Amino acid sequence: MLRTRVGYCGGTTEAPTYRKIGDHAEAIQIDFDPQRVSYDQLLEIFWTAHNPCRRPWSRQYMSAVFYAGEAQREAIERTRKLYVGEDQTVHTEISKLDRFWVAEDYHQKYALRSDGELAAQVLGFFTSEAEFREAPVVTKLNAFCAGELSREDFDAELAKFGYHAIGDGVVEGIGQESADARSR
Repeated sequence: MLRTRVGYCGGTTEAPTYRKIGDHAEAIQIDFDPQRVSYDQLLEIFWTAHNPCRRPWSRQYMSAVFYAGEAQREAIERTRKLYVGEDQTVHTEISKLDRFWVAEDYHQKYALRSDGELAAQVLGFFTSEAEFREAPVVTKLNAFCAGELSREDFDAELAKFGYHAIGDGVVEGIGQESADARSR
């Protein structure tokens, strides 16, 4: 994954927020490089990381997958058949993506923000919350903080971006991508 952001979609309420979500569901939007991970691989994770046959207890926290086009819809249906039995009732909603509303800043990169000192240090490298949210290296750091990447895998991911970890919680050059973009 290149970057992630959390937000709201699937409803009709204009400009939803966590406190006024209306008929939307909480969602995650993923930017990915199809040369490194396929859409089908992402769908495998989606279908196996939750129980698609469980009824949602609220629309806000329902299980859903939103597609941007016909090819994605077909992939969703194809992979659903691979991971969910034909005789099972699927409660995961499959819907066309009309609009994704980015959630409030304090919802972004939740695992990283759980370490307030580290989050403040990293956020200091960026000129805005949007730059912080959209930085691929911050997505990797968030995954590491959530326990989804080992230290070895995290260091390998950092190297792909040209960064290097220096001790615990310090990443050399983390703000460079923002500084480079601003100097152009």
